[in-house]
Amino acid sequence: MRIIAGLGNPGRQYERTRHNIGFIVVDELAKRWSVDGWKKERGARTALCRARDTLLVEPQTFMNDSGTPLLSLATFYKVPPQQMLVVVDDLDRPFGKLRMRVSGSSGGQNGLKSIIGNLGEDFPRLRIGIGRDGTADAIDRVLGRFSPDEDAQLGPIVDACIAGIELWLERTPLDAINYINSWKPASSAEQST
Repeated sequence: MRIIAGLGNPGRQYERTRHNIGFIVVDELAKRWSVDGWKKERGARTALCRARDTLLVEPQTFMNDSGTPLLSLATFYKVPPQQMLVVVDDLDRPFGKLRMRVSGSSGGQNGLKSIIGNLGEDFPRLRIGIGRDGTADAIDRVLGRFSPDEDAQLGPIVDACIAGIELWLERTPLDAINYINSWKPASSAEQST
């Protein structure tokens, strides 16, 4: 079994905020795979895709404590960290810029810090750039809603993330990394044509 974990904050007030882009990707993945039957277990919202032997996970403990439910689920389902892909926002990456790695540091992302504190650094992660956009206040940026221009770009970004996740599941981590790390969002001008 594998785990795909999208990070975010629970609650209606955080829906469609930049910090919840991990939830957005996992929700869309569930929709495309026709997965339902979400349930609450071990501090997370989970749904099992039997056809792909994959557990979709959205921790419900807020971003800063994401590692606690992921450790509990990984232990319960006997999934090693290397078989758990975490999808998360990245404030220091330009909006829409994607990066996948098989391990590494948190880069200052609090959800990743929590997971590393519970499971170590040896787990794959897919970072989705949300950009600072010239704002000094990181909290306002991450907890803010997507601008109309960002919202217009979100569909292709989510599509690329799902394509990378499916490559990670069906082929090799290197195939997924090569695809994700070379993907570039279309410019606003290209999208409007």
